Order: sequence, then structure tokens, then C-alpha cells
Amino acid sequence: MIKIIVIHFNPDLDAIGAVWLWKKFNDDYKEAELAFVPAGNTYQNQKVDSHEDIIHLDTGLGKFDHHQLKNKTCATELVFNYLKSKNKQLKNDKALIRLIKVINRIDNFEECLWPNPSADYFNFNLPEILRGLRTSMGADDKALLGFGLRCLDGVYNSLKIKINAEDELTKGYKFTTQWGKAIGCLTQNDEVLKLGQKLGYVLVVQKDPRTEHIRIKARPDKKIDLTVVKNKLKKLDPKASWFLHISKRMLLNGSSKNPLVVPSKLSLKKVIEIIQL
Repeated sequence: MIKIIVIHFNPDLDAIGAVWLWKKFNDDYKEAELAFVPAGNTYQNQKVDSHEDIIHLDTGLGKFDHHQLKNKTCATELVFNYLKSKNKQLKNDKALIRLIKVINRIDNFEECLWPNPSADYFNFNLPEILRGLRTSMGADDKALLGFGLRCLDGVYNSLKIKINAEDELTKGYKFTTQWGKAIGCLTQNDEVLKLGQKLGYVLVVQKDPRTEHIRIKARPDKKIDLTVVKNKLKKLDPKASWFLHISKRMLLNGSSKNPLVVPSKLSLKKVIEIIQL
């Protein structure tokens, strides 16, 4: 029999998250049909959880609905708890655990407790984008769900990259500059550049061991001018391509936006020495 996933009309992040989990980590439902019902209702008014090929998520007051529960949870978390009981590897998936934690907080409106919660940059977050699309897309619930599923694929992979960057930064070389504390990392993970600044380093150096490209970036709130650093590096390695951003806070020897440049032969250690001079 064809398997069916049932969720409520105008799916929110929690309903979408529950579907995303169920399809991604449940091979039997990867090609399942989707059915939408009024919130709280069931498919064709059947008793919830009465058919093994029809799964209700975030509606119907069944085992994967949370609206009848007093504890602070959500449908996505309920689905995860079920799936990890079947697949032990999910218990150690750090990116997945962190993704679900955020969805749970949002579904319980904890974002109103976050710093500066009314700031416009929160409108670029997935829940607000979904809300805006619900208004502009009308009743096209399937398209909205498809968009949300695609976004969660991106969030999941983004968290994996972030977690790897966190690990890389713990192995990085910490050093002091005239502007403050800095860190250098020998890694392919470009995320260390942004994450390092977010964690308080005034300057982050990345040397990609695969491409040999070097990138140096400084926090936008610091008065840092890398012109002297560029001149010293160019003198030591004149054949390499060196681009100093107009802000003077970014010195680039290749990037994902322009890989067709000559990489530097200088080591990470040597670049750090030049920065410290």
C-alpha cells in the first residue's frame, strides 16, 4: 500500500521538521504521499495511529503530536526520539541534535527571549521566511513544505560544517597581535574565518592545505589595516596573488569566489610571524 504522511494546513517549522526527519531517516517513507488536514484532525477522520502506512505528524493528537502534552516538546523532537530508538547512530549526530533543539525552542516561542528579538535580521530566519511565504503563496501547502524541506537540508549541512569548524578552532594556533588575540588554522573549512571572529578573535588566518590558498580576515568592529601585512607577504611571495579588500580588513590569496589565482607557498606559521612583526 502507498504510504501517507499527514500534517496540518499551513505547515510551520515544527511540522516541516517532523516530515523532514521522517523522510530523511526512514527509507520506507522517502517516496510517501503527503496529505494536509485541518490542525488537530486526522486523515479521512480515521483514528490516529490506527494504520501502519498512514503517519500523522504534528496533528491528530497521536504519538507524533505534542499539543496534548504538558511538557515543553514538539513534533520534531517526538519523531527524533522515536527514530533514534530504531537507529542508534542518530543519538550521536551532533548537528541533528542541535537542529532539533532550535526547532523545539522556536515552536515554544522562546525566540522572544533571545537578545534583541524584534531586530530585522530575525526576519531572515527560516520561521519568518516560512511565515512570509505562507501569506504570498496562499494555500499552496505542498510548495511551502518542499521549500522548508530543502532549507532544512541546508541547515543540517551548515551545522555539520559549523561543528567541524568548532573542532578546527580548538586545534588552531592562538597568537597575539597589535590589535588583540588572533588565531590561525590549517584547514579546508572556510567557516573558521567567520566563526573565529564570532568567538571573539580580532583576526583569523586560514591556510587551506589542499589548495594552499591563504585568507586573513579581521572583525568589522576593529580598526585594523592589513596593508602593511600585504606588502610584507607580497615581498616574500611575489608570484602569489594577493587581494586586499577596500575595507583593509580582508587579505585574500584565493577563495571559493575566485579559485583561479596563484596560491602562496608560505606556511601558516610564516604568515602568522609576518602578522606579528
